[in-house]
Amino acid sequence: MNSFVPISDFHSSVVSFQKPELTVILSLYGRMVAAGEWRDYGISSLKEVAIFSVFKRTAENPIYKIEKRPKLRNRQGEYAIVGIDGQILKRGHDLKSVLGILERKLIKLVD
Repeated sequence: MNSFVPISDFHSSVVSFQKPELTVILSLYGRMVAAGEWRDYGISSLKEVAIFSVFKRTAENPIYKIEKRPKLRNRQGEYAIVGIDGQILKRGHDLKSVLGILERKLIKLVD
């Protein structure tokens, strides 16, 4: 049995962040790195969720996960911020407003 999956089928079966979404996320990431709060990141594209994981130190568990779950688009919203303990800190339909919880942390750091 051949387990080969054509690349076009693979990409249609996973969730991923689109360029405009990554632009917003990486803008925040860059500012948090400059503030000394974040150091590394990882991106996972899975069948039902895309995850942008943020790390304080490279060899640790992520301190935050920014998740995109399209199946929740018409319910609570497809975007969520998940804390280190797995608790959902914010969920919504608009990525920028969901990231607002992390933006506020940045503003406190700068002040």
